[in-house]
Amino acid sequence: MAHLLVTAMPFAGHVRPMTAIAAALLARGHRVTAYTGDRHVEAFDRLGCETLVWRDALDFDEHRLAEAFPGVAPPGPLGTLANLGELFIGTAPGQVGDIRAAHERTPFDALVGDVMAVGTGLAAELLGLPWASVSLMPLTMRSRDLPPPGLAMQPARTWSARARDRFVRALGRRASGPLDRSLRAARAEFGLGEGRSFDEALYSPRLVLATGAPSLEYDPGHLPASVRFVGWLQPETGPLAPPPLWAETLADEPRQVVFVTQGTVDTEPTALLLPTIDALAQVPVRVIGTTAGHAIDREVPANARLVDFVPYSAVVPHSDVGVTNGGWGGVLEMLACGVPLVVAGGSADKPEVAARVAWSGAGIDLRTGRPRPPRVLAAVRKVLREPRYRTRARQIAEEFAALGGAARAAELVESLLVPTPMSD
Repeated sequence: MAHLLVTAMPFAGHVRPMTAIAAALLARGHRVTAYTGDRHVEAFDRLGCETLVWRDALDFDEHRLAEAFPGVAPPGPLGTLANLGELFIGTAPGQVGDIRAAHERTPFDALVGDVMAVGTGLAAELLGLPWASVSLMPLTMRSRDLPPPGLAMQPARTWSARARDRFVRALGRRASGPLDRSLRAARAEFGLGEGRSFDEALYSPRLVLATGAPSLEYDPGHLPASVRFVGWLQPETGPLAPPPLWAETLADEPRQVVFVTQGTVDTEPTALLLPTIDALAQVPVRVIGTTAGHAIDREVPANARLVDFVPYSAVVPHSDVGVTNGGWGGVLEMLACGVPLVVAGGSADKPEVAARVAWSGAGIDLRTGRPRPPRVLAAVRKVLREPRYRTRARQIAEEFAALGGAARAAELVESLLVPTPMSD
């Protein structure tokens, strides 16, 4: 039995898949301590983990980031760069302080870190511990043959597009300079050398557990051997309120079912939920939508049902298409059920997710986070009409299942506990 630390940034979309890994490690007999924000420790407590709460690291509410980080910027590439520096690198020294103090009390044998919990890798380096990074979003490893990550640009197919990619790659390296400097400053606080660039430092050089599958990568052949795909990490959930009574009838619903969700962040209904129910109001489908707690003070079309939250397991298996804002966890869960997608990605990594779904052939990228109803209508009709989208989604679901999920991730983590041979 090993003592393993599992870290998760205090976002629901990061905590949920990390509970899957924690549960799988516990099932294999390991002692697991989970490190996350105060609002999320209960999810790990329920599993039987010991818990470590952010103390030195500045804790926050994901729905009110500006209260903790006044410099949080609006959506867009420049805003994303600024937020990476303030939120993810800015909290890293505090994470290191918390982890080191816990290690002094009860030593860890290895760390298993949310890829965006930057302090995990720094703490592992300081403590001389092996660590695995868990990529809870599309991989952002750079390649000399691909456009830079984060811009939702698919690979070039012509010489002019390849020239464009070279130019944009050069710009990307310059734009990420402030992140590299911020990370070097954080490393210097602990007497560490310059280290790797920010985009490289997110990933463990020994083991990267990549959620998703090669089918969602533009060129999986360029990835290092340390990257191991594990499919969808099915979250461990506690007691849930029963789904609405109408959810029980979806299996017998004669109409096709469209599920629309904006996830847990960027949930303003006017962005995607309302345009979707308006677009489909006269279409002979059943629309199920989640409001994420927002009040809808207008009449809802007769073919739509809205609920604050609903377990995906009550709706997704009965859905014919999912309309989503591109949250990676929700996208993976719907693809794991073989559901084709219409994706409206507007902020953070969501445009990148949308582009990859389109690349994979399992759905349509609306190329905006605030689509107008006619665009939603055309996309949903296309996905429902053309079987190739569902066929591709089902193929990806089979790929996820073969990759093994959290159980396979736990096996791979155990490989870190085997000493690496020393070179002569």
